[in-house]
Amino acid sequence: MTIVHPIARAWITTGGTGAQNYDEFADDAEITSIIADNPHSALAVEMPHRAPESLGSSFADALPAAVERLAEAKADGSYSLAEQVIALYRITAPGEPPAFGIFAMVETEQISTNADEPGLVIRNEDVFIEKVRERVALAAATGHLLSPVLLLQTGRGDDLHAALAAATDRAGAPAATDVDQAGRTHAVWLVAPGPEQDELTALAGGGELVVADGNHRSLAAQTGGLTRFLAVITTPGSVTIQPYNRLVSELTVPVPELLDRLRAAGAEVRAEAGPPSVPAAGGTIHLYTGGETYAVTLPPTPGASAVDNLDHALVERAVLRDALGLDPGDKRITYVGGDYPAAWLAGEVDAGRAELAILIAPVTVEDFVSVNLGRQKLPRKSTWFTPKARGGLVLAQLG
Repeated sequence: MTIVHPIARAWITTGGTGAQNYDEFADDAEITSIIADNPHSALAVEMPHRAPESLGSSFADALPAAVERLAEAKADGSYSLAEQVIALYRITAPGEPPAFGIFAMVETEQISTNADEPGLVIRNEDVFIEKVRERVALAAATGHLLSPVLLLQTGRGDDLHAALAAATDRAGAPAATDVDQAGRTHAVWLVAPGPEQDELTALAGGGELVVADGNHRSLAAQTGGLTRFLAVITTPGSVTIQPYNRLVSELTVPVPELLDRLRAAGAEVRAEAGPPSVPAAGGTIHLYTGGETYAVTLPPTPGASAVDNLDHALVERAVLRDALGLDPGDKRITYVGGDYPAAWLAGEVDAGRAELAILIAPVTVEDFVSVNLGRQKLPRKSTWFTPKARGGLVLAQLG
């Protein structure tokens, strides 16, 4: 028996509804701009309080508008209904190998968050509970799931990759296509009940599944009492991990004192010429503030686990908490994914919209899988997988 199942009532885009997921933005104004340019985007449903006409409203107060927008999109033909289907998914771009996955439903009771909790779906990062509450409220209000959890198949990833490559090659014209902000083409094909659907769901559920993107959405499924959640099951050969950096809008101490505090804690701090860059490998982070770049080697914590001594964990502990006195959820911290390059981060500091940029080498896919199979938990916002599954392409109706 597999833990991956077809979508009982799926709504497939007919065009114009595809969107970045709600948590892929470093600036809320970007969300408002996208919704203004494309009111049919699923982002207008997922982030109703960021729509131009709802600015100033709370998320809860804007939920009725989200319900109305989704109902209108279904009524005007922006989505078509399909029942008991899975969806083949392929992402392509010039110069990149194709990425493959399937849209399907996964059993919520299989989510495991530690070594003592059984389950084949491993959730691996700490979360911000307010974001979880918003996802629970959105699903309850709309009766739909609009964005999938991205799951990495670790047991039969190679077999699944080969099967999906072959299936998309012979599938003919896709049911839907969409082009994202990076120029990647997202294509979806529906697979009805039958031997092919059975084979693919068995492969997709044929080993432990690690949450690569969507920790908040997976916890929302649990908190909201959903028996199944919408997922894209992908393969290790389909993804890479980009940097996940930080911006601090307001420093709590002057820069010289920050650097002195880091040195006093055992860090090596070196001034670097030129603009900041993302370190090529772990062990050293880059700080950019006041037009100056510093390479900082943070000391590992004696006796701590390997995951607790990852750069992202050391930044959270040594830089943000100990040196600056900031909790990870402090509103002065912005978590900036790999879609935003080092030059963008430096530009935010130079423009005065932030006072400090922290650039951190990405976690490797191998380390990510190893940490998760060991049922250890990664620090918040430490992995930015690309390419990301697109929201608003395949919706799952609840109930």
